[in-house]
Amino acid sequence: MKGGGTLNFLDYVREAFFRRVHLPLLGRMPVNLMALGVAGVLGIANPGFWLLGLALEVGYLAGVAGSSRFQKLIQGERLLEAQAVWQAGVSTAVSRLEPPSRERYQRLLEQCRRILGLSETLTGGDTLGSFRDLHARNLNQLLGIFLRLLASREVIEDNVRNLDPEALATEIEELEKRLADAGPHEALARSISGTLDIQRRRLSNLDKAQESLKVIDAELLRIEQQVELLREESALSGGPAALSERLDTVTSVMGETTRWIDEQSGLLGSLAGTETTSPVPNLPNLPQLPRLTEEG
Repeated sequence: MKGGGTLNFLDYVREAFFRRVHLPLLGRMPVNLMALGVAGVLGIANPGFWLLGLALEVGYLAGVAGSSRFQKLIQGERLLEAQAVWQAGVSTAVSRLEPPSRERYQRLLEQCRRILGLSETLTGGDTLGSFRDLHARNLNQLLGIFLRLLASREVIEDNVRNLDPEALATEIEELEKRLADAGPHEALARSISGTLDIQRRRLSNLDKAQESLKVIDAELLRIEQQVELLREESALSGGPAALSERLDTVTSVMGETTRWIDEQSGLLGSLAGTETTSPVPNLPNLPQLPRLTEEG
């Protein structure tokens, strides 16, 4: 059973049909399938059992699948599975970061947890959790963007680590001189021209990468400062609705950053399409990382 997506009545029927029930000494067993098997065997002796079994099965499936309690149970299980898949993806993405980036991500995560704690205080223990869930989702969007930026930064740095712009520029100048001196030797000129084009493109890509790094560093700092401001404003004034409005504004603006990352897919490869936004209202849990001491 996979998480995510909107469930329809047929989905609930399918879940009811294959549902396993815990039985003493036997564990979780597919009771419905077992009952159908019994009806099938009895029907060999008397076909009437087949009709009886079919009628009971239709009634069972219609009753269970139409139960609001059963539907909520299935919805909750889907959300938990989606949460587990998402959590594993975030944990894997964070574990691939270099230690400084991992620590930077966890610092932001700790700030988000503090904001969420203030949110729960502001709601006065809202039993429905509506504001809490909304706040967590918005904070999760910020964390997802932040993680993608950190990973993007490391991808770019790894790709350009051994590139020296001055050395490339010098080599391009030498190739241009060699091309000018090639004279009538077409094969030699073609070879030099091809190498020259490659080096020019490498230098151009390096310039683009360095510009992207500047944008990423600016966006990382902006998110950190924005989250810090949200924490301060949440502690000083305003209720849950005011915090929701501020979070909505921030996440809306940060959507531009997400679009920018997607536009850099040629430079960042498949990373731009990585999904890091939680399908359920919970912040990431990263037990494999040491918790940092909260500041302030």
